[in-house]
Amino acid sequence: MGFLWSLIVGGIIGWLAGMVLGKDIPGGIIGNIIAGFVGSWLGTLILGNWGPNVANFAIIPAIIGAIVLVLLLSLILRGFRKAR
Repeated sequence: MGFLWSLIVGGIIGWLAGMVLGKDIPGGIIGNIIAGFVGSWLGTLILGNWGPNVANFAIIPAIIGAIVLVLLLSLILRGFRKAR
């Protein structure tokens, strides 16, 4: 049950990052979950583990990390599209 809860929270974090930036994350729900997990790791690495924790995610650093990840991903994808 804990793993399922982590997937749900990771997906919500990824979805929030996409909504804040107004960008659509490639991969749909799976992309949101991956962005949530990787963004959580990135945010915790940069900002530390502070703020409220839900399903072992420090929510505030996770959302900030996911926003940074989605921003970088959108810039990279835009660069690949221009190169074609």
